[in-house]
Amino acid sequence: MKTKKVASPYSLGTTACVGAVMLMALSAQAQNLLVSVYSTGDIYAITPGGVQSVFASGLDYPFGMAFNSQGDLFVANSADDAGESGYITEITPGGAQSTFATGVDPKALAFNSAGDLFESDYKSGDIYEYAPNGVRSAFASGFSTPQALAFNSVGDLFVGAGYGNGNGYIEEITPNGTQCLFASGLSFPSQLVFNSAGDLFVACQNTSAIYEYTPSGVQSTYATMPNGLWGLAFDNAGDLFATAYAGPIYEITPGGAGSTFANEPGIPANLVFQPVPEPSVLGVLGAGVTAIAFYRHARKRSGCNA
Repeated sequence: MKTKKVASPYSLGTTACVGAVMLMALSAQAQNLLVSVYSTGDIYAITPGGVQSVFASGLDYPFGMAFNSQGDLFVANSADDAGESGYITEITPGGAQSTFATGVDPKALAFNSAGDLFESDYKSGDIYEYAPNGVRSAFASGFSTPQALAFNSVGDLFVGAGYGNGNGYIEEITPNGTQCLFASGLSFPSQLVFNSAGDLFVACQNTSAIYEYTPSGVQSTYATMPNGLWGLAFDNAGDLFATAYAGPIYEITPGGAGSTFANEPGIPANLVFQPVPEPSVLGVLGAGVTAIAFYRHARKRSGCNA
């Protein structure tokens, strides 16, 4: 596997050394990895040590997953080949399941900063937006088999669509609906994810490659994997996890070391990490930090906000 290091987009301003160490320790809390298993209808939780357990079961062709700010997990139950409609399931931190939306064919899910849920509807080619109370509206349309969604740090929605043979593409949509092409010539972009530096990573199922795009749109091959790719997720340490079709889950460190993290029964689809509580600034200040300041480096970019 071929990888490269990703530099952090943040520089640390004024802070007490003890507070900096505390803040870094808090932000590096261990997370459980969740994997949706398309063929069995289960979602497994895997601890950082590799211990597996069933997080949820009884789902129908689960694919995309997304957490809201309250820690509820939303799961896209995609429609099957027999023509049945799919639906979206909401699962509370305590494990209670309820149906959030019906009559759709969801593949990917993503939340914006306002707490609205976005869904890519595979058969209709539409992108739907759901308010927290479940009210649905059409956000964008005209996509060919959209199957991947991700928001960048300024609130633009990136949509991975198209199938194989180089017909896949990524569209960028601003919050006000302005739409533009970000990348093309891909083969089945099955999941999109951003790292902390603002680079976009794309899993292409048909080429078994993970591509990296800078905010200005420059493409490079980050890694090549066996058996076709479906899911991607970054943990708090910057390690990238990837699912292979009917195969294992791989872990790639920022330094480029790749290894098998876990094996799953059936066909693992998408990945998401359980959120950890954000460190309280007041709590850290109370522990002895005199001042904390982070500065975001501006990065030249292309696309809708060029």
